[in-house]
Amino acid sequence: MQMTAQLGLEIKNLRAACQSMNVSRASLYRSRQEKKPERPRPRPPLALTHGERERVLDLLHSERFRDRAPHEVWATLLDEGVYHCSIRTMYRLLAAHDEVHERRRQTRRCFSPKPELLATAPNQVWSWDITKLKGPAKWNYFHLYVIIDIFSRFVVGWMVAHREQAALAERLIEETCSRQDISPGQLTIHADRGSSMRSKPVAFLLADLGITKSHSRPYVSNDNPYSESQFKTMKYCPEFPDRFGAIEDARIFCKDFFHWYNLEHMHTGIGLMTPAQVHLGKADEVYEQRAAVLEAAFKDRQNRFKGRIPLPLHAPKEVWINRPEREEKLH
Repeated sequence: MQMTAQLGLEIKNLRAACQSMNVSRASLYRSRQEKKPERPRPRPPLALTHGERERVLDLLHSERFRDRAPHEVWATLLDEGVYHCSIRTMYRLLAAHDEVHERRRQTRRCFSPKPELLATAPNQVWSWDITKLKGPAKWNYFHLYVIIDIFSRFVVGWMVAHREQAALAERLIEETCSRQDISPGQLTIHADRGSSMRSKPVAFLLADLGITKSHSRPYVSNDNPYSESQFKTMKYCPEFPDRFGAIEDARIFCKDFFHWYNLEHMHTGIGLMTPAQVHLGKADEVYEQRAAVLEAAFKDRQNRFKGRIPLPLHAPKEVWINRPEREEKLH
C-alpha cells in the first residue's frame, strides 16, 4: 500500500514537472529507455559480390560511359547483349561513392552581400532602373530611364530613348546630379545588375562625382523595390496605352505622368503626401495643417471619435533598402 502511494506521488510530481517544462511524458519515458545496439544488416543472398561491384563501377567510370546516365548505360549494354545489374543497383553503387550528381565541373557563383541602404532625408539614396515601353510594332520598344529618391519617392530624373546605352545613362545621371546640386560624398545610387548599371562609363562618372554606387544581388528583384514599385504605378494607371505610336508620344505621356506623380500623387508610403512635399521639406508643415483640421473636427464632433483626437499619417523619418534584422527587431 505504501509502495503504491509512493509510486502515485512520483507520477504526480513527474506530470507536474513535464507540464512546467512543456515536455511530453512519453518523450521523457523514451529518453530514459536504453537504446539497443543496431544489428548489422545481413548481406542479401542475391547481392553483387565485391568483384562484381568493382567491375560495374569501373564500367561507369570508363571514358565511354562517364558522361552518360545509368539508365543509358544499362540500355546500351543490353543492346550489346551484356547484363551486369539493374539500373537501380547502378544508382546505388554511385550513391555509395557520392557520385549521383553532375560529374563535370560546374559554375560556382560568388557570394554577393545584401545591400543595406538608409536614407533619413532627400538626396541621400537614389534608385534607378530602365523599363521597356512597347513601340508601334511587335518587338519594337522604347527605353525609359528613371531615377527616384527613395526617401521622398520624388522622380528626380527621367529620359526616354531608342536604346539602352551606358552613355545615355551617364548623361542622365550627370544632368540630374547637377540639377539637384549634389555634392561629393552626399549620395548613394542603387541599381540592379543590368549592363548599363554596371558599365565602366557610369562607374567612372560616379567616382568623379563622389557618389557611392550600390547594386542588387544577382537574381534578387526585391533589392530594388522603389523603382519596381514606381514602374508598376505608371503601367497600371488608366491612361497608360498598350503601345506608343512614336517616341514623341512616349515622351509626352511620361512628361504628364511624372508631373502628376511628383506634384499630385498622394503616396501611401510617405503618409499620403506628394513626393514633392516630402522632397522639398514641407512634410512637417502638411502634417501640422492636417492635424489642426482633425483637432477642429474632434472638438465639433467628439462623439464620433470616441474621445480620441485622430492623427494624420506622418511621412517616415527613415527609409531602408533591406533593413537589417537587428533594426527590424527594434521596430
